[in-house]
Amino acid sequence: MCGIVGAVAQRNVVPILLEGLKRLEYRGYDSAGLAVLAADGLQRVRSVGRVAALAAEAQALGVRGTVGIAHTRWATHGAPTERNAHPHVSRDQLAVVHNGIIENHEQLRAELMVAGYAFSSDTDTEVIAHLVHRHWSACGDLALAVREAVSRLHGAYAIACIVPTAPDRMVCARRGSPLLLGVGIEEYFVASDASALLPVTQRMVYLEEGDIADITLQGYSVSDAQGVVVQRGVHLSELSGETAELGPYRHFMQKEIAEQPRAIGDTIEATLGRGFVPELFGAGAAGVFDGIDSVTVLACGTSFYAGLVARYWIEAIAQLPCSAEVASEYRYRETVRNPRTLIVTISQSGETADTLAALKHAQVQGHVRSLAICNVPESAIVRASTLSMLTRAGMEIGVASTKAFTTQLAALFTLAVTLAKARGVLAAEREAEYLDALRRLPGKVQHVLNLEAQLSVWAERFADKHHALFLGRGVHYPIALEGALKLKEISYIHAEAYPAGELKHGPLALVDADMPVIAIAPNDALLEKLKSNLQEVKARGGELYVLADNDSQFQAEPGVHVIRMPDHEGILSPVLHVIPLQLLAYHTALQKGTDVDKPRNLAKSVTVE
Repeated sequence: MCGIVGAVAQRNVVPILLEGLKRLEYRGYDSAGLAVLAADGLQRVRSVGRVAALAAEAQALGVRGTVGIAHTRWATHGAPTERNAHPHVSRDQLAVVHNGIIENHEQLRAELMVAGYAFSSDTDTEVIAHLVHRHWSACGDLALAVREAVSRLHGAYAIACIVPTAPDRMVCARRGSPLLLGVGIEEYFVASDASALLPVTQRMVYLEEGDIADITLQGYSVSDAQGVVVQRGVHLSELSGETAELGPYRHFMQKEIAEQPRAIGDTIEATLGRGFVPELFGAGAAGVFDGIDSVTVLACGTSFYAGLVARYWIEAIAQLPCSAEVASEYRYRETVRNPRTLIVTISQSGETADTLAALKHAQVQGHVRSLAICNVPESAIVRASTLSMLTRAGMEIGVASTKAFTTQLAALFTLAVTLAKARGVLAAEREAEYLDALRRLPGKVQHVLNLEAQLSVWAERFADKHHALFLGRGVHYPIALEGALKLKEISYIHAEAYPAGELKHGPLALVDADMPVIAIAPNDALLEKLKSNLQEVKARGGELYVLADNDSQFQAEPGVHVIRMPDHEGILSPVLHVIPLQLLAYHTALQKGTDVDKPRNLAKSVTVE
């Protein structure tokens, strides 16, 4: 959601800014813009639509400069128009880009208008530009002006600011939205995501809450929220620029679905080598796990559905009460304080605003034991947590999450078994079975990927539908939820998911020949009950699409379409059954011609509330 790229160099930075924006397209946006400091002052170009349109306009205008900022905008305040696109400019050509939401922008706007500032956009960001200029005109120091300005802001922000009278300087600040520095050779960069800087550097400095960075050609200085100069470590990014390349695939979502055997294998590699030991989650994990009496999972979207699966696993394997909470709701209701609860947050990016806020709320409530399941080292949620386990999925660019979800499941299963072992409720033979099941998992996922051609045929039947119903029971109900989410995200078909036993309590009224019903039918203890539920659909003329284990005795017949999965994989079955639902959504979107990797109205990393 929104993206920032900036550069201070001795070469033309426009190609760097544009390439960085292209690598941030996956986050979701509706307009883009850049501004650079040139010999004759500030040059700015903005456009609605894709970064390619911005690049063409910048080339046509001959935009060049050695210091610059750029932005992709996902509209919040104001429509997606050129006048609302960033960068925003105040007097003396002072330019600002901003991620986040300023909650008190209306009050500040009124104050600045009284002071004589004219507004040309509907955005909250323009308030920042004028506020920085007001302080800068009073003190003459850009870094001090930014510090004074951000002290007035309520809400979340990551900003970068330049002005022609400081031609080799950029000042950045962050609170609530991610921002990092890239360290090159006698040149420096800034971005909201490390992927934007991979073509120019892998050396990253992650700014902390309240930090302000003052960047020049001679180097950079970081000060904290109190104005004290601090040292932030330089980290070598583990990301590879190759992960941002499509290779032989049509879309990043297709590539990321295909990468799941490797991603899961990388995630569980340490577990297979060491067993289910607390140290997988960080130093001191044994002490954190000792004495916990419950688990609360906080997450949003797809990650929340991973948390729902984890609830089943943690209660069944570790014999601990477990709740899964929608992070955006958790912080706004009265909760019971229990310092012996383990707070588990799940986030692909580690910057999800609602999840981070929920974690902080839990910590304020006295929950001192926290563990992050995350795909990005050094992200805000990882840094804010006592413990963490990285999912090793690699960069995920498609907005609809695929490999991040299955690697989250692998990590959460590892957590459930590790907690069981730490509590002394795991028999040695059962531990060996779980370890063997994990070892087989990447190969089993590859087997399921081989069903793609059959799912493509199903997708042809879905393309003209307007609604779909997904059914699952037990631990597979969250997988039905995830399948429905995938279909609606990228094909725009309205889809809902229910526990199959709830059909007769309302959803059955929707079933007819135009409402495809997708059923997850593993050969588990609930199979016979699920078959009875599906008979209710068939009796009312519904069209059934059944994902059945090879040994579950489902037969195809008119109105009943069956794809056979591998033999039942036991407790790890949810990981396998979500793969066909990802492929069904992908091929349905292909049939409909929607933008698979960048679905309308959605952003990859939701960094505002």
